[in-house]
Amino acid sequence: MKPERLRRLEFRRDGGVLAAYDSGGDGMPVVFQHGLCGDIRQVAEAVPDLPALRLISLECRGHGASEAVAPYSIATFTDDIAALIQALGVAPAIVGGISMGAAIATRLAVTRPDLVHGLVLVRPAWVVGNAPHNMAPNAEVGALLRRLPVGEAIAAFRTSPTYAQLVETAPDNLASLDGFFARKPIAVTAELLTAISADGPGISEVDLGALDTPALVLGSWFDAIHPMAHAERLSRLIPGARFNEITPKGVDKSAYISEIHTAFSAFLKELHHA
Repeated sequence: MKPERLRRLEFRRDGGVLAAYDSGGDGMPVVFQHGLCGDIRQVAEAVPDLPALRLISLECRGHGASEAVAPYSIATFTDDIAALIQALGVAPAIVGGISMGAAIATRLAVTRPDLVHGLVLVRPAWVVGNAPHNMAPNAEVGALLRRLPVGEAIAAFRTSPTYAQLVETAPDNLASLDGFFARKPIAVTAELLTAISADGPGISEVDLGALDTPALVLGSWFDAIHPMAHAERLSRLIPGARFNEITPKGVDKSAYISEIHTAFSAFLKELHHA
């Protein structure tokens, strides 16, 4: 989706202003969410630019142009999305996201099935539990930023076992982690990384098994923070979910984006004709 197609809206929640985006039109509404410490650019890159699609997104609290309004949790972010869907009158919508955005989408499907017509889960970082082991690198960076000046935090991270391991196994994850040290404001970044890494979608495997929602799950290898095993497990737990393996972002980003677009477009076409 071309970013210039998105109109920015002010959405007020808990005394703060959040940045919402809407491509407009009468296409199928797709509410798609970014990952932890991401923003609308990640969403616009991932969603195909289709005339029959109306993209809606919200930069979560403390992300992008949205104000840093506590609390920071997957449950709170999900409630914000539910409120936006209702405010815009677009229910039921296709709901999805990348990483944290996928966790928000699965929680919304379980807690507010009336708002969800389908799910698109890209590189999920959670299945059901809190503080999954794969989120430990994010938590580690958050803890360093909380207790050390930025320069010292960077130095400590780059001499850590986590850094050495990711250099060999997941350089794309490492690039994202390095970027957190430059993300402003630092205090908000530290709080988001620690709070969300310890959090979870607050749902159960039984909840996922009870879903009656078409779902597409996309996963890739060479990704320590978004393990392929999570994507495969979600696709098994959600009845009838389709699973697609996509090229790892760190191997070939162009192929990664193209394959998301292709799978996303095919899924939307199927829903449109269902």
